[in-house]
Amino acid sequence: MDFLVVGLGSMGKRRARLLKGLLPDCRIFGVDMSDERREQASSLGITPFPSIPEALDSVRPDAALVCTSPVSHSGIIKTLLEAGLPVFTELNLLDDGYKENTRLAKEKGVPLFLSSTMLYRKETQYMKQQVDSFRESTGKGVNYLYHIGQYLPDWHPWETYKNFFVSDRRTGGVREILGIDLPWLVDLFGDAECVHVESSCLTDLEISYPDTITFILKHDSGTVGTMVVDVTSPKAVRHFECFGEGLHLFWEGSPKELYRFNTETKEKEYVDTYGVYEHDSRYSDNIVENAYVDELADFLSMLEKGTTPLWSFEKDQKVIDLINQIDM
Repeated sequence: MDFLVVGLGSMGKRRARLLKGLLPDCRIFGVDMSDERREQASSLGITPFPSIPEALDSVRPDAALVCTSPVSHSGIIKTLLEAGLPVFTELNLLDDGYKENTRLAKEKGVPLFLSSTMLYRKETQYMKQQVDSFRESTGKGVNYLYHIGQYLPDWHPWETYKNFFVSDRRTGGVREILGIDLPWLVDLFGDAECVHVESSCLTDLEISYPDTITFILKHDSGTVGTMVVDVTSPKAVRHFECFGEGLHLFWEGSPKELYRFNTETKEKEYVDTYGVYEHDSRYSDNIVENAYVDELADFLSMLEKGTTPLWSFEKDQKVIDLINQIDM
């Protein structure tokens, strides 16, 4: 199979590398306006082009992946769909073109796949299984506490935060965290509405949005969650607790840090959901490559077998509406 990767930054190169791991014989073509990025991509075995029209004039890929900044996604997706290409897109953070592009995909009869990588984490899947089983067997509910944060300049240590999309209020760092984590929380606990929000600024970062947001969510399952999301924490943190009468789960963000409290022994017990996992040393230790691989495998399954992915634009629309309530 042949793939066109639009956007050859860190995520575009990651997707290309992982596709090669899944399909060693596939050919990867890329699009980026940056001469430097095209040179880097070429050294990695990617055939680069400066624009989508130039790429499509030369090759006919089987599918395309959109790995550019979120504000550009809508127009790029439309262009690729109009060319009759199945499209995989990274998270959007904005709902620009959602109705138009989903309608266009149906008219063209091609798949449109929206990334939501946290749904493919073994830890979140384990917690969903545990919570669903607990509810079914006891009829009782659960609540949760969740703090996610990392100092914004540490996100891409190889470049200034002012040079990528998290500096833009429309796609800022706090909003990106919400876009990454709310889908799996909604999938686990049900649709939610924002109950109360407090925003604050604790840093001297040159950004046009609050660097910390604290809020409470009430889900339609009855679950109440208290969340703190920030781009302030000096140490990257992902601390999650889910608790109810008879169930207590703990997760610190990495595969090595998922625990369940044993109510008989009164001790926390480690839960091994991976066995073996891959980590890119350039990123925080809570970034696991396995989930990105599984997500791409799901996209390939959608292409080859017509399977239904874990996430969709319709589901994401509700999450973006919720993010808009939180991130006023």
